[in-house]
Amino acid sequence: MPDEEKKPACRDTPCEGCSRRSFTRIGVGSIAVAGAGSAVFGYEFLSPNALYEPSPIINAGKPDRYAQGSLTPDPQNGIYIVHGPEGIYTLTAVCTHLGCLTAWKPELGIIACPCHGSKFHPDGVKIEGPAPRPLQWLKTWVDDDGNLMVDRSEPLERREFVRV
Repeated sequence: MPDEEKKPACRDTPCEGCSRRSFTRIGVGSIAVAGAGSAVFGYEFLSPNALYEPSPIINAGKPDRYAQGSLTPDPQNGIYIVHGPEGIYTLTAVCTHLGCLTAWKPELGIIACPCHGSKFHPDGVKIEGPAPRPLQWLKTWVDDDGNLMVDRSEPLERREFVRV
């Protein structure tokens, strides 16, 4: 066999200009880009994500704002303030079926859920509809300044009235 026919194997490859050094640079560059991307996502994952939500405790004003026998909706806070014969109490306005915001229907004297048709008495007891439970009563008290305070994060197990 003549010497001309013996060619080095690297000349038969499609990448004639490739060297081991350029291949190493490409590999190191790829690892650096992947590492930088991982560092960015790692920083995002480890940095605190604070949610700034409003306080669950609401100042509902002076108790004398609520007339005897009235039901006052507060859709911004999702509550009803009721001044019944026993005193003042607060109900959540969130339906116990799927969490829709209910509406006070004064012409019918009921609280109604517009989503699926549940209906409730002004004391929160379910009248009809798919809701599995009555509306929750919320902790209500009068603070030292004489303001009516409502804690939306603390549902009550039993009924409590604020006597005014």
